[in-house]
Parts: sequence; structure tokens; C-alpha cells
Amino acid sequence: MKRQLIAYLAAILIVVLLPALGAYPIFIMKVMCYALFACAFNLLLGYTGLLSFGHAAFFGGAAYAAGHALTAWGLSTFAGLLFGTVIAAVLGLVIGGLAIRRSGIYFAMITLAMAQMLFFFFLQAPFTHGEDGLQGIPRGTILGLNLSDDLNLYYVVAIIFFAGYGLIWRTINSPFGQVLKAIRDNEPRAVSLGYNVDHFKLLVFVLSAALAGLAGATKALVFVSATLSDVTWQMSGMVILMTLIGGLGTFTGPVLGAFIVVLLENKVGEFARYLSQTTGVPWFQTLGESVTIIIGLIFVLCVIAFRRGIVGELIYRTRRKKAL
Repeated sequence: MKRQLIAYLAAILIVVLLPALGAYPIFIMKVMCYALFACAFNLLLGYTGLLSFGHAAFFGGAAYAAGHALTAWGLSTFAGLLFGTVIAAVLGLVIGGLAIRRSGIYFAMITLAMAQMLFFFFLQAPFTHGEDGLQGIPRGTILGLNLSDDLNLYYVVAIIFFAGYGLIWRTINSPFGQVLKAIRDNEPRAVSLGYNVDHFKLLVFVLSAALAGLAGATKALVFVSATLSDVTWQMSGMVILMTLIGGLGTFTGPVLGAFIVVLLENKVGEFARYLSQTTGVPWFQTLGESVTIIIGLIFVLCVIAFRRGIVGELIYRTRRKKAL
């Protein structure tokens, strides 16, 4: 436990010092938003065993809600983020209330179907501006800090990320979290012990949706926009990919997975252009334009080499060595 605490404190210190070390604040903020999104999804799948194919509904729905509240209603930045999070929680209550009546693939398909319904709503609703999305979302101020300054916004996003991460950590290490693990490992036994399984499932679904919504609202603030790409099924697939690459059912795995995916999204194209110019082979440029192919190849390699995800495999091998 002391080692974990020291590691977390070291991680906080590194994040605080990254801008001073020359890191690009927008890139790190994007990683933190996606990492919180992946951690929220991992709470549902990794610790409860519920596979949602529609988590982009909460991520993108909160982004649209917060963006509209800030742009059209003139709410303060804090109120806008809170509004987006509450909307995501309400959506989680509605979708979760329907989905938890089923299990397995039927649960996943219900979440996907509901998310697609929301996608078409955002596509046609007047306030979302269709395919153009919400642009020019004002960042405003929080506690007197002008968030138009990327550095000020960076530390606000860092606080939001660590607060969300801490809430997830506390949830998993609470009696509530132990029940969630029991449901994941053996649901019939949890029922036989007298637990209202559906009640626990709905609670964790709403909590996961709210945290995913907080991540989406924060991302809308960082990029001053909310677009349809935030609510597509591809975004739901992306968060599954982040979680599986990093390590399902681990605390740090989704963070590492989010970093890898965002890094690939931002750097593969640049690296491919560099190779194309250096070698004179135009094929590299074409490959760089298909980032999803690269991410897919990385996923295949991770599945082959790290069946438990990168962090999960490292933990497994470390424990195995200690046992020997």
C-alpha cells in the first residue's frame, strides 16, 4: 500500500512538472481526458464484468450538454462541467435501467442500440449544428483562473483527472467495490448471499456514466468544441481498445492504454510523413493516413504478446516470479 501511495504521488508530481519539462499541454490534457474515460469504462467492465458498447453516449452527450450550456446559456465553467456530468448520469440511469435486465451480449447490444439512437438525435438536433458540431465553446474562468491560458486549463484538467481517478480507486477499495468484484466473479453466489445484484449494477453503471461524462465535458472545454465523433460507435470501440491494451481490471492499465492510443493518433501521421520524405516511398504516407490500421495492428500484437494487457501481464509475471 505504501509503495502504491509513493507511486501515485510520484505520478502527480510528474504530471505537475510536465509543462516545465517541455511537454505540449494540449496533448497531455487530451491523454488525461481519455484516460479518465477509459478508467470509468474499466470500472464497469474490469471490476463488474459488464461490457458496454455504448459508452460514447455519455462521453459525447456530456460534451454536447456542457458545450451548449456554456455557449447558449452562459453558465459558468464549473456549472457547465457539472451540468454535462449530471446529464451523463441521467443518461446512464435510463440506459442502465434498461440494459441491466439482460446480461452478456444482450446487455452490450442494448447499450449499443441506445447509443446509436442518441447519435442520430445529436446528428439532427438543431442545437448541435449537425456535422459541424458545437464550435467556439468558451472556456471561461474557475476560481479566478483564466482558462483561455492553456497552462491554467492544464492544471484544472489535472485536478479533475486525479479527483476522478481517486474516486474510482476509493470505490474499488470499498465494501461496495468488493461486492462489484463478487458480481464479476460469480453473480449467482452474490445473489445467494442476499445482495440485490441489479441495484449494484445500476449504481456502478450510473457512476461509470457520470465519470465518462465528466471526461467528455472536460475534453469539450480543452478543444472548445463538441463533434459527432465524440458520440460515434467508433469512440465506444476506442475506449474498449484503450482498456484492453493497458490491462483490464487494473488501475493504471487504462491510463497507459489511453496514452498509447492518443500518441499513435498524433504521431503516426508525422512519423509516416518523415519516412516518406526520407526514403522516397509514398506508401509510408498512405499508411500514415490510416491510423486505425496501425492501432489495429498494435492491438493484435498486444493480444498475442500481452493477453492480460500490458500492465496486467507485468503484474501477472511479477507475482509469478515472487511465487517461485
